[in-house]
Amino acid sequence: MSFIPRMFFVSAVIFALIGMLWGIHMSMTADHVLAPAHGHLNLIGFVAMAVFGTYYALVPKAASGRLAIVHFVLALLTVLVLVPGIVLAINEDGEALAKIGSVLAVLTMLLFLTTVLRHRAH
Repeated sequence: MSFIPRMFFVSAVIFALIGMLWGIHMSMTADHVLAPAHGHLNLIGFVAMAVFGTYYALVPKAASGRLAIVHFVLALLTVLVLVPGIVLAINEDGEALAKIGSVLAVLTMLLFLTTVLRHRAH
C-alpha cells in the first residue's frame, strides 16, 4: 500500500480510537453534551478518512500526485479544527473555529470530488 492510503488509514484508526474512548468517557460520566463533536470526529475523522484511503488504495494513480498530499493534509486539518471548534461552540466559547472547520470540510470534499472525476477506478 502506498503512502497516501496508509496515512489516511492510520489517521482514521487513530481518530476512531479517540472517538471510542471519548464515547466511553461520555457514557461513564453520563454527560453527552459534546456528542455532536464526538459524532463529527467519528464521521469525518474515521469514516471519511477511511473512505478517502480506500479510494486511493483502489486507484493508485490518484494517490501518486501532489493533489493527494494536499487532500490528506486538508482532511487532517479539517478534523483538527472542526472537532475542537464544535466543542468551543457547544461551550459557548465562540463559533469561529467551527465555522472555519466547516469550510475546510467542504473544501476537503470538493477536492475529493475533483480527484474522483480526474481518476477513474478500473
